[in-house]
Amino acid sequence: MKSYLYGLLAATVIALPAIAALNAGDTAPNFEARASLAGTPFDYSLSDALSKGPAVIYFYPSAYTQGCNIQAHEFAENMDKFKAAGASVIGVSLDSIERLNDFSADPEYCAGELAVASDESGAIAKSYGITVHEGRDGAKDSRGVEIGHGFAERVTFIVMPDGKISETIGGVSPAENVQKSLEAVQQHR
Repeated sequence: MKSYLYGLLAATVIALPAIAALNAGDTAPNFEARASLAGTPFDYSLSDALSKGPAVIYFYPSAYTQGCNIQAHEFAENMDKFKAAGASVIGVSLDSIERLNDFSADPEYCAGELAVASDESGAIAKSYGITVHEGRDGAKDSRGVEIGHGFAERVTFIVMPDGKISETIGGVSPAENVQKSLEAVQQHR
């Protein structure tokens, strides 16, 4: 019961809309992070991604939590559409790279299609104006594993190759977040 209440509290706090996040027209802070795709770690660079086209940077609370599971699955299912629009997608959370290796390979969620980056300190999230909430002791993920870290708000940024944010998407359901992100990159083809 206690872990259910922690999960419910985390879901409530995480679902709140972003207030201080960067907006359209702002320059996206460049970052590099350890990331994982299909269970294999690699070094992600936003500047490298932007040299190939628009980038969808989506911040999410934690791997293996209800809304994040839905959002990762939706991004993975739509990855061909994002690629057809010339866009890359990277998820960013405060999860460790070890958790993300599992999540990125999990056939139910990232399915080896979606890259996810580790922002354990929360510095990347904060540079984008994302509120980072302190983790709750004993909070467990959907596998029953203790989460053990803070949570970033669920906010997505569409960043154009010039480094400018064209759209900020927050305060919507995880599935709607993915659909709005796809619509945004398709408009900029």
